[in-house]
Amino acid sequence: MYVYFNPNPRGDIRSGDCVVRALSKAIGESWEAVYLELSMLGFRMGDMPSANQVWAEFLRSYGFTRRAIPDTCPMCYTIRQFCEDNPRGLYVLATGTHVVTAVDGNYYDSWDSGDEVPVYIFERR
Repeated sequence: MYVYFNPNPRGDIRSGDCVVRALSKAIGESWEAVYLELSMLGFRMGDMPSANQVWAEFLRSYGFTRRAIPDTCPMCYTIRQFCEDNPRGLYVLATGTHVVTAVDGNYYDSWDSGDEVPVYIFERR
C-alpha cells in the first residue's frame, strides 16, 4: 500500500513540498518541471504555487476532476482505506494540510500518510 516516493532533488522531506511531490507522481514529470509549471500558474493566478486553487487548476489541465469524499464517516475514512476501496485508478487526495497521490491501490509519499483523512480527491479517468 504505502510506497516511499520523494522526487525532491535535495531529498528533503521537511520542505513543505507535498503538492509538488504528489503532482510529480500524478503526471509523471520531474519535481523541477512541476514546481516550475505550478509557479508560473500561481504567478498568472496571483497566488502561491501550493494554493489549493492553483494546484486544482493544474490538475484540471491534466484531465483530473474533483469530487468529495462521501460524508458517511468524515473523520474515520483514511487514505489507506481509500486505497483499499479503490484498487484501480489514479487519484490525488487532499487532507486539508497534506496532498498525496494514489495509483492502483498504493499511495506514494515521503512518509506513511495512510492514517490521514482525505477531504476531497481528484481523479483522472
